[in-house]
Amino acid sequence: MRSETRLCLGCGEGVTPGVGTHCPSFRVIEHTELSKLSIAHVDCDAFFASVEKRDNPALQHQPVVVGGRERGVVAAACYIARTYGIHSAMPSFQAKKLCPHAIFVKPRFEAYSEASRKVRAAMEALTPLVEQVSIDEAFLDLSGTERLHGRSPAASLISLQRTIENDVGVTVSVGLSHNKSLAKMASDLDKPRGFAVIGAEETLAFLAPKAVNSVHGVGKAFAEKLRRDGIETIGDVQKRELRELVERYGEAGMKLHARAMGKDPRRVKTDRATKSISGETTFSEDISDQKALEDKLYAMCVKVSLRAKAKQYAGLVVTLKLKTNRFRSLTRRRTLGVATNLAEVLFEEGRALLREELQGSARTSYRLIGIGISDLVPADSARQDLAYPEKHEKLQKKEDALDALRARFGDAVIGTMRDRRTAKR
Repeated sequence: MRSETRLCLGCGEGVTPGVGTHCPSFRVIEHTELSKLSIAHVDCDAFFASVEKRDNPALQHQPVVVGGRERGVVAAACYIARTYGIHSAMPSFQAKKLCPHAIFVKPRFEAYSEASRKVRAAMEALTPLVEQVSIDEAFLDLSGTERLHGRSPAASLISLQRTIENDVGVTVSVGLSHNKSLAKMASDLDKPRGFAVIGAEETLAFLAPKAVNSVHGVGKAFAEKLRRDGIETIGDVQKRELRELVERYGEAGMKLHARAMGKDPRRVKTDRATKSISGETTFSEDISDQKALEDKLYAMCVKVSLRAKAKQYAGLVVTLKLKTNRFRSLTRRRTLGVATNLAEVLFEEGRALLREELQGSARTSYRLIGIGISDLVPADSARQDLAYPEKHEKLQKKEDALDALRARFGDAVIGTMRDRRTAKR
């Protein structure tokens, strides 16, 4: 495999300085270590908003915000919307003030999940070492793939960008480096549709001017403590002795020193476990009525149940989440005798927790409700549990039949009066 320092970002072919290329793209990536690096971070660009624009071309040149228009928070914002200062997790009313003509669209998590699966399949076609850290980003280790694909990891990643854009309809930005932390930093350098490289030889110089809170794990409180001690940049950390940092900050000081020196021993892992499955909804108007709250809860139980079944998990702990009209968050948990992913069981347990909360709430109004399961186990093992009650068996058969009908005819299939009532809403 020949050493390459310049690659065309359109086709992935090597580019000789002063010589033209057959590819119509004029974008070229150049780096002395381009053919030596194999750890990558792939990040979908404004993922939710990009899927919405893909599926509705009329939105292509509009400021698009995914989330509720009047209430709730921004789940995602396209790059046009971001120019107005809109960002994820911002209250929707604030986003509306910043950009009154922004187009708000309701999240479609099924569409995002489907696009995410296709992106992951494309990545796994390059290497089995894919560590998905969220629905729209992943680490890849392409070590040893040169012989398999007949090209360098960098060239393979350029091909991956093109494949995802053509087959999935969204763009991704790639960061390539010699460890995960730096690959993550690199992917943020050239967005959207970017490709950035941080080599080993330039690592210390690249990191030195960065703010210390750009180091993974340095939160607001730790950053403020470091600032009081005269440490504001990563370069300031690089000038300190490891012993001094450990004596003052303990294990956090050791990790800080390692990151500042560009060291990150973490490997790309493929066995990232799902810890919980949950869902929540913010109401268009505050709700205090118990029956109305229960209907909202039931709808979320159905969604969480479907997600858990799709991932083939069941949970031993049910968690109810509420947020009052004064933005006070409340959580209530209950441990079950047997793991479940059944909507009826989730609703039964969640409703009991809800009624306990409402008894002492003095007609409090709520703006959000959510339900989730944790302490997950494989769904098959839950069914084989000797404690699995006969009631669960009957509910299992009923829900399996309804799920099959939903898969064939859509969500319009409804099986109970509560299903019918919540579907109308």
